[in-house]
Amino acid sequence: MQNQSFITEFVILGLSKNPSIQKIVFVVFLLVYIATIVGNMLIVVTILCSPALLGSPMYSFLASLSFLEACLSSAITPKMIADSLYERKTISYKGCMIQLFAEHLFGGVEMIILTSMAYDRYVAICKPLHYSSIMNWRLCGILMVVAWSGGFLHSITVVLFTFQLPYCGPNVIDHFMCDLYPLLDLACTDTHILGLLMVATTGFMCIIIFCLLLVSYGIILFSLRKHSAEGRRKALSTCGSHIAVVVLFFVPCIFINTRPPSVFSFDKLVETFYTMFTPLLNPLIYTFRNKEVKNAIRKMWKRLVLVSDEK
Repeated sequence: MQNQSFITEFVILGLSKNPSIQKIVFVVFLLVYIATIVGNMLIVVTILCSPALLGSPMYSFLASLSFLEACLSSAITPKMIADSLYERKTISYKGCMIQLFAEHLFGGVEMIILTSMAYDRYVAICKPLHYSSIMNWRLCGILMVVAWSGGFLHSITVVLFTFQLPYCGPNVIDHFMCDLYPLLDLACTDTHILGLLMVATTGFMCIIIFCLLLVSYGIILFSLRKHSAEGRRKALSTCGSHIAVVVLFFVPCIFINTRPPSVFSFDKLVETFYTMFTPLLNPLIYTFRNKEVKNAIRKMWKRLVLVSDEK
């Protein structure tokens, strides 16, 4: 089946048409984006430069998660920031498909990485004597391959479904980015079945994984009764960070992907939080609640200061 689109570009309405609000959007989201990239890449560089952290599967997953947050934010935010400077906001058809692909790729990979991190914590807390034999680098490598393969398969499926749709009429997207459901709404064909299919796959996948993660963390917390007070404190601190990040990621995902495709009124606000603020909050949550990461950042900062002083 050949794509029958006669549209070469889409017009994006953005968050607001008010010039004053657009200026505020530009300043706020530029600062948020800079903080997001700096925060996440700081975690990545810190872990890569700290052998003690890099040797731990948990921190390897954390570095991957931070990298994904930076990529997800970069796939959406720069375009939105640039669009806030213009009255007429457009994106090419190819650019729209690329943004849709990137959004679902990084989101899909992150979903599996978060699941891998939950399994890592389960083994570390519930089966500590077997941790090194279970969470070996071979398994970590397999989990990373599964994460990227699963994310790619999910995103390419979404894009291929969308690419087959004919766009021959309206080209105005009531959103600040190219997203699946607004594009389904513009197609010159009945997309009701396809919309329900996307809800049934993406939406219920989010719900099932979220419930499994909550159950796994429930088992972990229940098993902490057997640990010492210091062990419980450390485990609770780590699990608390993971649970907070899981909730920040999955709750908006479930909200967006489990409702009728025709309902958009609140979607833009939810996706603004999901794509702009969640990637910013995650590094803050992990950094402020994790002594190892904070200590590694301090050591790296001291090394940089010493190197600069010697010069």
